Amino acid sequence: MQPAAMNCNNGTETKDYDLYCNLQAMCLNLFLIGRVHAGKAWVSGMKTRKGHKVYPLTVAQKFHNYYAQYSPGKEILNVGTSLTIEFELNIEELRKAIYKAYDRCESMRARLAYDKAEDQWYQYIADREEREIEFVDFSEKTMEEAEAEMTAWTRVPFDKEDAPMNKVVIIKTPDGFEGLFIAGDHRFIDAQSLICFMKDVIELYCSANFEGIPYPSDMRSYIEQVEKELAYEAGSKAQARDREYFYRQIQESEPIYNGLEGRKKLEEARAAAGNPDLRTAPTGSDSFAAAIDIFHLEEEPTGRLMKFCEEQHISLQCLLIMGIRTYLQKINQCDDVSMQIAYARRATLLEKKSGGTRIHCFPFRTVISESKTFLEGIQEIRDKQNEVFRYVNFNPAEYLSYRGQYYQTPPGMGYETVSLTYQPATLKEKGLTDLGDIRYKTKRYCNGYYSDGMYLTVMHRTEDNGLDFSFEHQTKAYSREQLEYFYYYICKIMFKGTESPNLKIGDIIKLV
Repeated sequence: MQPAAMNCNNGTETKDYDLYCNLQAMCLNLFLIGRVHAGKAWVSGMKTRKGHKVYPLTVAQKFHNYYAQYSPGKEILNVGTSLTIEFELNIEELRKAIYKAYDRCESMRARLAYDKAEDQWYQYIADREEREIEFVDFSEKTMEEAEAEMTAWTRVPFDKEDAPMNKVVIIKTPDGFEGLFIAGDHRFIDAQSLICFMKDVIELYCSANFEGIPYPSDMRSYIEQVEKELAYEAGSKAQARDREYFYRQIQESEPIYNGLEGRKKLEEARAAAGNPDLRTAPTGSDSFAAAIDIFHLEEEPTGRLMKFCEEQHISLQCLLIMGIRTYLQKINQCDDVSMQIAYARRATLLEKKSGGTRIHCFPFRTVISESKTFLEGIQEIRDKQNEVFRYVNFNPAEYLSYRGQYYQTPPGMGYETVSLTYQPATLKEKGLTDLGDIRYKTKRYCNGYYSDGMYLTVMHRTEDNGLDFSFEHQTKAYSREQLEYFYYYICKIMFKGTESPNLKIGDIIKLV
């Protein structure tokens, strides 16, 4: 997924610097355009393309569509993943299951259409997918060669009108596992919809080929969910309520930048601006070039964290936020900490099973004194998260634009250096239990570009339910070594805090 804010460093490449600054400075245009066209939603919805009714893009889609204009490569929008099973599959039967899953999932048959007169993108749903689903056998290659080829697939943009917005390949990997590779455009796919589609393929396959396996329950309508989104965006009471909430939060006081390596960038920005009270600094670099570095937490220590969360009635996301903010609090000597949090917005059955992309990212700010205990801090985070959840249908671009205007934020500057998403669901936790003890694996592939400094995705490994900390980052902003150091301290803080939850935060900071 991509971040909700784009910022830049004062790099030597003037062209790239201007490009980055335009991203933030022009966010206002994005949400204003979105509000104007949302008001036309039902009129525009009467348009047709190749006999299909078309619909405007939602806020979540428009944000991806917008920043992609400024990326050196449109593959910045791509998401690539593989799911493989330690089992010999019938390739033709698997192909049938994939076609059936396409039939059942509208969002995977989505197409883009561009209206030149309006200078706007629209979307519609094709009747069926008839393109060939290729089978690639990597048995004679090394795992590194196989992964390099799948990475290359991930870096081919889906940027053509009236064309599929995803690619599915049946694969056999060098370790003997078999399954699927899926690459998709982020405007039509996110982590939760990807899991939902892959689960549907496997359940359809199992139902057709094994006795006693029930046929999976129906998917839900993507278009129905899009219509709900557009109705919300067209000046609804719910939108007005959410706007009031977030504007009030912004107006309370200005956040402050906290760097992964302390206050160095903030002090440099203050010196460059001649303003000792400046509270913003660059959060990325002047290059989009990106990589993914993953660090693994074993099953047993993961289990200890999960047990603490269960006993204290909190989510692991709250614990992760506590670990990250306490590290930033320590390294910056500042109680006021902000980060970007991704909200999946999949509470209802329609939202969960309609596919598409539904992620909204918002800054999450906490001011927690070192005199409070670790448990008090995490409970405060839980309560604040529960509050924010009620308002996250709001347009994040409008949030950021209003905040930038309100505090006259300099172009290319920001407050949040960390973006976080926690993906609690694995395929089995989503209901795919009929595989029994058959092992399966999933893997992400980097598209090569990223629009901000660093994005951390924490997810459970399929093999052992341990945690993978996946850092997608601009290579010029952060090195693997810097991120490993960050990961190490996040874990130290979480374990020390869960072992001694009544310790004061200041004491934990000293101990780690």
